[in-house]
Amino acid sequence: MKSPFPGMDPFLERHWDDVHTRFCVYVCDAIDEGLPRELRARVEKSLRIEAEWEDPVRVRPDVIVSEEQDAGGVAVAAPPEVAVAQPLVIPLLDEPPYQRYIEIIEPGAGDRLVTVIELLSPANKASKLGREFYREKQESYLGNVNLVEIDLIRRGSYVLAAPQEQLPRKFQNSYLISVVRPKHPLNAEVYPCSMWEPLPTIAIPLRPADADLPLSLQPLLDECYRKGRYGETDYTAPLTPELSEEDRRRLTEVLACRRTKGSRLET
Repeated sequence: MKSPFPGMDPFLERHWDDVHTRFCVYVCDAIDEGLPRELRARVEKSLRIEAEWEDPVRVRPDVIVSEEQDAGGVAVAAPPEVAVAQPLVIPLLDEPPYQRYIEIIEPGAGDRLVTVIELLSPANKASKLGREFYREKQESYLGNVNLVEIDLIRRGSYVLAAPQEQLPRKFQNSYLISVVRPKHPLNAEVYPCSMWEPLPTIAIPLRPADADLPLSLQPLLDECYRKGRYGETDYTAPLTPELSEEDRRRLTEVLACRRTKGSRLET
């Protein structure tokens, strides 16, 4: 089943760790297929800041598989007639949480960085510390590499490189994508996004001599929804922030239409 929202589904924010990871992988795969043969796309990770939350967000670390080379087996108590395998006992690692992002690199000495694609998370927007950390990363990219920022999060404060005060009023509270190329003066290319319109196909900048790479985002988000099995989402549950009255009314109509179609198919 598809999401009732043709564009970004705001209910996916509740599962953002999973959606973020899937989306980064799908974006990386889609980009890698169209890159010039000299370039590579890679999913990387950086430490995620999670402190001083103004609006608490539940976060989870990545799944870690590790092996302690010197660890020995420990006997497990069991009834004598039951054969129990001997496990390898290893200490649990207290790993810090990470955020994934995508780099397009030109392999070689030092692997020259060409483009960075950031899919924002609540951790980038919901606390002062998280915003400061993200803006430090952002500042290190601007003017040096191509920076693509995809903000599909409603919670938290504005952090994109594109100046918020220069956006038309109707875009200021929308989902947004910002693309900044390392040219002087710096200009931001902004793509407004919506719940009710499919996410756009955007231009991913590469090296100056390369043509931009088109990236269609909606099919990738749809794949996240399908493979994440979010078709059973409770769309009557409250959101933070709440949907506007108009969006809630429209969602109610769409859900009613889907139920009617489903009943017809059953009969």
